[in-house]
Amino acid sequence: MRKGFSLVELSIVLVILGLLVGGILAGRSLIRASELRSVGTEYAQYRTAVASFRDKYFALPGDMTNATNFWGPAANCPGTNADTTAAVVATCNGNGDDVLRPNAVTANEWFRFWQHLANAGMVEGSYIGVADRASYNGEAATIGWNVPASKLANAGWSAGRANDRDITDTSYFEGTYGNLLVFGAKNAVTWSSAAVLTPAEAWNIDTKLDDGKPGTGRAFVPENRANSCHDQSTSTTVPLAEIANYLLTNTNIACPLFFRRSF
Repeated sequence: MRKGFSLVELSIVLVILGLLVGGILAGRSLIRASELRSVGTEYAQYRTAVASFRDKYFALPGDMTNATNFWGPAANCPGTNADTTAAVVATCNGNGDDVLRPNAVTANEWFRFWQHLANAGMVEGSYIGVADRASYNGEAATIGWNVPASKLANAGWSAGRANDRDITDTSYFEGTYGNLLVFGAKNAVTWSSAAVLTPAEAWNIDTKLDDGKPGTGRAFVPENRANSCHDQSTSTTVPLAEIANYLLTNTNIACPLFFRRSF
């Protein structure tokens, strides 16, 4: 006569399965929490790297006018997405105006920025120094290839520039922006600026590094992430930067993080 499992045995199995599932979920949560803590660390490291670079070379990486004197000239300068065979040390000069400018016409300063920092040994990795394709004005980023990856899965960093915006602009909250560091997932167009954080995660990082508000302070999200990352719809008549809050009721991935006036 075959015997089945007793209720006690089944209960023990269910308890073990519950513990295993709970442990897996807890482990994932701990990994995510650790990765999120790395965002602030990486941001601080990159700002420190830029300060050290300025101290040594008297220039902003990517923008320096004598980079080829240190690392040699690339095959063609200012450089285009044709220079994509491998990550190389040879580089191009910037124009020295202390502004990071995109596209091949101005030496791909958004991407030479990371190449110059890597060449100087101030960030890990090596970077090609150009956009990943000619479309979109030569501004396209590929994480781990022309911009660095983050410890947060599927995320990376970009450097760039945004002009100051007033109330009539719907892409950014009104304010002063300058040279930026941008944190997010790969975007089909330009920076690594696709959503990679939930609003609560973005709020947590923003609160630790800044003021916990999506439109003010150094850390912010674009205005046109309306109804997903923050609680304001876009407007050309109402100032929104001061009144916007992270939409903490949304538990979906909805936010990148931008850092204005970073260097």
